[in-house]
Amino acid sequence: MLKRLSNARILMYSHDTFGLGHLRRCRTIAHSLVEDYRGVQVLIISGATIAGAFDYRARVDFVKIPSVIKLHNGEYTSMDRHIDLHETLKMRQSIIRHTAESFEPDMFIIDKEPLGLRGEVEDTLVYLKTKGTRLVLGLRDVMDAPHLLEAEWKRNDVLTKIARLYDDVWVYGPPDFYDPLTGIDVPQALRDKMQFVGFLQRNALTGSRSEHAPEGDYLLVTTGGGGDGADLVRDVIAAYQADPTLDHNALVVLGPYMPGEMRQKFMEAAASLPKLKIIDFDNRMEDLISGAKAIVAMGGYNTYCEILSFDKPALIVPRTEPRQEQLIRATRAAELGLVSMVSADDSSNSLAFAQAIKDVIKRDPPSVNAPGMHLEGLPTISRLVAESIENGAKSHLSVVQG
Repeated sequence: MLKRLSNARILMYSHDTFGLGHLRRCRTIAHSLVEDYRGVQVLIISGATIAGAFDYRARVDFVKIPSVIKLHNGEYTSMDRHIDLHETLKMRQSIIRHTAESFEPDMFIIDKEPLGLRGEVEDTLVYLKTKGTRLVLGLRDVMDAPHLLEAEWKRNDVLTKIARLYDDVWVYGPPDFYDPLTGIDVPQALRDKMQFVGFLQRNALTGSRSEHAPEGDYLLVTTGGGGDGADLVRDVIAAYQADPTLDHNALVVLGPYMPGEMRQKFMEAAASLPKLKIIDFDNRMEDLISGAKAIVAMGGYNTYCEILSFDKPALIVPRTEPRQEQLIRATRAAELGLVSMVSADDSSNSLAFAQAIKDVIKRDPPSVNAPGMHLEGLPTISRLVAESIENGAKSHLSVVQG
């Protein structure tokens, strides 16, 4: 019998400075929780500029904080260039704290950044810990190259603070795929809190063909948010220009953060290629991936989960700046036979890249090459949330059979 968590409140934080990965991961988890438990309310704090472009289920809502964007050199700037970065961060920190005070969550789930952007969540974590809120850090399967992550976290004593502040650390992947803290001297107190929950399975949202999908079979090219996807789109267009035998219909999704001048350039280049269709954005990427014959992508976490969930042959061209996360994930997935991979340097060889695209269309899906994929993340999280709230509930929360 499905349990009802009466008036359970879950707050989530998604810093969102580059791309859509953090918000989409939080939204996926939130939707799963409200589907599994009547009575749960989820509120997502997000810095994504287009947080409102997505649909949210009943009992899931979001609070938008002022946007900060990460530049290609890894530095940050305010989305509104007229507001100083320091002032923007002060506003974000204040909104986060006041939201937590007003919402009074039973659980606070932080996505990826343990202390928030530039430490903006640390004050709220300390406050909520005094209130008995369960504090959870969610880490994707791959964070970054160990030496880069360790240097980044040492500057603010992050490992010690995770061990002291957080009750749980969830890794959104299986232990036999990759350990996000590998190569780092991790305190045992932190290791004891880590649980590998598995990848987060996705489902098609509408069950019908997207209005953007080309007729018949199509190849889907996706850059995620698109802020760093120009090279991939350029190379796909060049491959279609260079090899007339590459005649499979392709849908290219640029992503909402692709710069306007690049967007216009690609639209003009594709106008002379009848097999290529380019769109800016679709807030139901799950439907597009579900209907595709094969995928060409950069290999961020969400795209990878979708490739596995819908069992699609995939060719990954990972970026290597400002993080090596995509390269590490793609290398490991290729080792396991889940995907094909080419480097960004190799994809610029148009004829060779065209051949790689033709090969992936004929490639077996991941389930053939590597059966037994671990996609149990969402039900595992639902179980952990229920256990946590049952065992450590505050006085206003009750768990009843329903």
